[in-house]
Amino acid sequence: MSKAVMGQDGSIRLPGDFLLRRRLSQGMEWWLDQRDVALILLPRLSDLRKLYVEPTTVCNLNCRTCIRNVWKDSKAHMEMETLRQLVEQTKELSELRRVVFSGLGEPLTHPHILEMVRLVRERDLAVTIGSNGLLLDKAMSRELVALGVDRLVVSLDGVTPETYAGVRGAMISQVLDNIRGLNEAKRELGSLMPTLGIEFIALRSNIAELADLTGLASQLGAARVLVSNVLAYTDEMRDEILYGYEPRAPFSAGSWPVKADAWVMWGTLELPRMHWGAEQHCRFVQDRAMVVGWDGGVAPCYALSHNYSYLSVDGRRKEVTRYALGNIAQQSILEIWTSEEYCRFRNEVRDFHFPSCPDCDLRESCDLREQNKGCWGWNPSCADCLWAQNIVQCP
Repeated sequence: MSKAVMGQDGSIRLPGDFLLRRRLSQGMEWWLDQRDVALILLPRLSDLRKLYVEPTTVCNLNCRTCIRNVWKDSKAHMEMETLRQLVEQTKELSELRRVVFSGLGEPLTHPHILEMVRLVRERDLAVTIGSNGLLLDKAMSRELVALGVDRLVVSLDGVTPETYAGVRGAMISQVLDNIRGLNEAKRELGSLMPTLGIEFIALRSNIAELADLTGLASQLGAARVLVSNVLAYTDEMRDEILYGYEPRAPFSAGSWPVKADAWVMWGTLELPRMHWGAEQHCRFVQDRAMVVGWDGGVAPCYALSHNYSYLSVDGRRKEVTRYALGNIAQQSILEIWTSEEYCRFRNEVRDFHFPSCPDCDLRESCDLREQNKGCWGWNPSCADCLWAQNIVQCP
């Protein structure tokens, strides 16, 4: 362990080998924090790598599993000027690699989604789009291929028409036809992109069809299937959950062949955790990601990007308030990302400095949980977060 010595003027000199090992350079700025007797240095780095952009909170479906069943947030599209500001501000972020058009609305409902994609691609940033696939007609598919979108994730919560319609209230045949149309557009334009991913929300009422999903994925040329448990916004969805406190058998894993031009690859199946445990980490923080909402508001993750309520792992209802760390109309992304509050929040999450509320003896009577707060550590609290448990997953 290296030793640092404080000088008479209060300055602390860090050893050269420590600086070299940590790749710390002269002139770096830090926020100084304290926990108990320990001093914590939080570097102000422009190391944001992944940007989730919510083009809209409007959707063309009314799914049983959706947050819209319990929220009162606005239904609105992102203004193009907001998107232009956002793209301009990304020039300050040298490590930014990917923009994900997703969120709690259907991106393809935005009347200018193709222009949004074009502006991001002009910055030479990779683009992922998450969609329910119903608006992915032939014209849209050709445009997305031509613009160089490299990943498309389509939600398929069933394999049979009856199961899919029971969750989404729509026809799966239309989605499958649209995906085949996308593959045809890729062949006509001589492109292997976008690669196709499938997201599957596991419920008691559809889990029997997971075994058939990999076969369908192979037919559609999907390279990835992401399985997530449902976040129970309603009592109805609470009855559909497959996870719990006690260890449960995981879903069966597997792979499948995916033909890509003259090559054959193997698709991957990403499965969620099925029970509450001690291991907790946040993929949003780990991946150095942030969420920019339709109105330009910045949140650290999807879980804190809107106002809503849900049922925690033990069935306690929680009211979540949107955690806004800034707005790109008032501050740049870089200023928000390197702000004292955001740097401290990420450090708290990396250390997971939160109580384990679901394991507490007072969990049934504590009213702090109902407000998404904890009795110690940072607030809003991530103590009950099912994303941090990898029980709920995002593309």
